[in-house]
This record gives sequence, C-alpha cells and structure tokens, in this order.
Amino acid sequence: MSKAFLIDTTRCTACRGCQLACKEWYELPANKTKQVGTHQNPPDLNANNYKLVRFSEHMDGETITWNFFPDQCRHCEEPPCQGAADTVEEGAVIKDEATGAVIFTDKMKQFSDEDLQYVRESCPYDIPRWDAATKRPGKCIMCIDRVQAGQLPACVQVCPTGTMNFGDRDEMLALAEKRLAQVKKDHPNAMLADPDDVSVIYLLADAPERYHTHVVAEAPAPKSRRQLFASLRPSLTPASKS
Repeated sequence: MSKAFLIDTTRCTACRGCQLACKEWYELPANKTKQVGTHQNPPDLNANNYKLVRFSEHMDGETITWNFFPDQCRHCEEPPCQGAADTVEEGAVIKDEATGAVIFTDKMKQFSDEDLQYVRESCPYDIPRWDAATKRPGKCIMCIDRVQAGQLPACVQVCPTGTMNFGDRDEMLALAEKRLAQVKKDHPNAMLADPDDVSVIYLLADAPERYHTHVVAEAPAPKSRRQLFASLRPSLTPASKS
C-alpha cells in the first residue's frame, strides 16, 4: 500500500517545526538569507530546504488573516518530472512503488543545466531546486529511509498541532474527507488540493490562491510520459545526445 501525507493547514500555526526537522534530519547546511517584508524565511525553497512554511497575509476588512502553507514535493501519482527526466536518461527520477515516493537519483548529476531546467519546469507545483555548485537535486524524498524502517517522516514526527499526518494512502484520503466535512461547517470554501493526483494532500480553508501560487495544478498524466515529453523536446532525447 502506497503512503500519503495529509497536511491540514487549518491546524498550522507556522511554528516551522516541520521545516527545521527536515533540515536537521538531512543535515542540510544553513542558507545565507534575510527576511524582507514577511516572517517567511527563507524566501523560497532551495537545495538546502526541502520544506518551507509559506506565509500569506490578507486584510479581510479590518481583520488580518494569515494563511500558512507547508510547501514540499507532492510525490505525484504520475510524476511529470519523471517523464521529463526520462527524455534525458531513464531512471534518473524513479517512483518507489512501495511508498509512492518520487526520488531524484545520482544520475541527475550528469544532466546539463538545460536538462535540469527542463525537469524543473515540468513540475506543476514549482518544487525542484538544484545546488548550483554540485548540481545536487534538492526536494522532499518522503523520508523514505525512516518510512522503510517503520518510522514517521521527520516533519510528521515533530508536528505539535496535528497539521502533519502520514499513513497508508486510503487511510489518509478517508481522514482528509472526514476533516473536510468538519472544516466546511466554519469555512464553506474549504477544499482538498488535487487529492487524486498527489500523495501530499492539503486541506485548505480558503481559495488556493490565498495560500500560494502553486498550491493546485493540473499535472499531465499521459499514457506514456516518456513519449509525450520526448515529442515536446526531441533535441534532448537520449538518442540525439549519444
């Protein structure tokens, strides 16, 4: 049974415990950054931050409303990044069947800057980031080492409010529907973000655009992702690069 997250943003207080736990587990270096007009820090995802709690502030009349969004790789059911990477080298991006985790392998270190940008642009959620010096890809890998050992992902383990949930996909979908019904009583615009297409399901209390630009998207799911992306980008297929 594949796994899934349920991220209930209605319970998020932006403590950023999940963001820090992820960084600590993978021993990722610090970023040289600063806050500019927001409490969100760093300003965006990067190769040293696989998870970022995004802050979105709105004025509703005379009331300030904060919407918090713990952004990360969605581990798509049909990953567009895998289809794009397959046009360069098959196996550079894999999907672990047991967990559903989408993993960038070391084969991506051989990709050109143009290849990497193509993979990045294929993501409908604007997630992948690269280390400019090492070309190391940086994104959530579902803490697959912990999950395979029977542990929770680091971000879920430390969450103090019940925002982060993790388990078998069918159980998380059922929990998401249950929570959605409860939240709709106070927030009639509440919704689940792309629940059929991703393994990181967000429960939103408001319209997606009030959280972040790339909260929802239409991920392409062709019968053959490799054929689709190859037809769009024939100059960078493996045959033409050999």
